[in-house]
Amino acid sequence: MTCGEELNGSICLNICPDSTADDLEPIATAVHALIGIPTTIRSLNCKGIRMERGMIIDRDYTGPVLEEVMRINQSIRTVPKEGVYKGKSVMVAPIRTLGGDAIGAIGVVDLVAALDILVMFREYPGIIDEVEESRKRIQ
Repeated sequence: MTCGEELNGSICLNICPDSTADDLEPIATAVHALIGIPTTIRSLNCKGIRMERGMIIDRDYTGPVLEEVMRINQSIRTVPKEGVYKGKSVMVAPIRTLGGDAIGAIGVVDLVAALDILVMFREYPGIIDEVEESRKRIQ
């Protein structure tokens, strides 16, 4: 939830179990802008936001993995069997209080899991050489 005070045009953001989609929008927007892949977020007691292609698609969103993450209070990488992202690999993490209680969850579509590594290596045989050269430079 947002604080009542504004300082130099900035707003103080606080997340709580009752944070609304409006409260979570700045976080969803920032994460989505950074990684550019489908992003979802919700609080424990209110549905939240689903973003794709730089736009908010849904302001009343929940999904089975977001709900499971809040229930078990642990991050999950999985392929949902239902919901909007059915059949797509997703990563979801809890948003916790300083005391460790889950008060929300944020998730993204897992593009790395969607890559077919074997096909990449077949089509780009030089990639192994590039990785090895980079490794040597780092060491």
